[in-house]
Amino acid sequence: MRTGRVGKFTLGLGVVIISIILIRVWLVPTLEKILVSTPEIQQNEKEQETIPNFTEISDIPTKKQVFFDYMTPAVNHQNALILKERNFLKVILANLANEKTLTDAEIFKLKQLTQKYNYSVKKFDDTTLTPLLIRVDTVPARMVLIQAANETGWGSSRFAKEGNNYFGQWCFSKGCGLVPLSRKAGMNHEVASFDTPEDSIAAYMLNLNTNSAYRLLRSMRADLRSQNIEPSAEKLVFGLIHYSERKDAYIDELLEMLRQNKAYLAGL
Repeated sequence: MRTGRVGKFTLGLGVVIISIILIRVWLVPTLEKILVSTPEIQQNEKEQETIPNFTEISDIPTKKQVFFDYMTPAVNHQNALILKERNFLKVILANLANEKTLTDAEIFKLKQLTQKYNYSVKKFDDTTLTPLLIRVDTVPARMVLIQAANETGWGSSRFAKEGNNYFGQWCFSKGCGLVPLSRKAGMNHEVASFDTPEDSIAAYMLNLNTNSAYRLLRSMRADLRSQNIEPSAEKLVFGLIHYSERKDAYIDELLEMLRQNKAYLAGL
């Protein structure tokens, strides 16, 4: 009798163990997928929902305020990332000046930085790296915001709404963006699409910091830095002379927008 009871107990225990294993094999991965994927989906949906529909805002002062309020945190975030890179580069230059040997981690990060900023260098020393500071620098937030407003009609353009492109950046591979309705025959450019507006801001800033067309802007900014003067939108906007085919008229328009929207941009 005792042997029979033990057998039944063992059999019952085995059934329980097998059930637990089956639950872990089939149910737990399913739950993990739900727990992992659902918040990500919700987060992406939330990100899309947070982009204001600027077109539907008819009151101009309200539209401007909403536009600036929405764009400013992303602009400041990108400038903070650039400032972090700039401070790292300054530390490296100080260490090199004191004849300190660079660590493998520092060399790796420098390689990433030079590649990002399209800066070719054969070796890392204070002579080769000092000019990189001209590229690794922030862009005045007020200039970024005004140019984004100008390029998109306060966020209402097709390229802003469909491609999160707030600065009219072009790309040149088929399917990389949106085909301009007014594109001339024989041209193959598209207006780049971005996952988020902040991605557009990051690409715009990198463009200003690397493209040869904006060498004047970088030179003006570096000259102001050398005089311990913080570069302002009103001063650096002249470095955008090659941003538009309209040249001087484009600069005058940006300057007028800076003047008209001074109250909205206070504190930036």
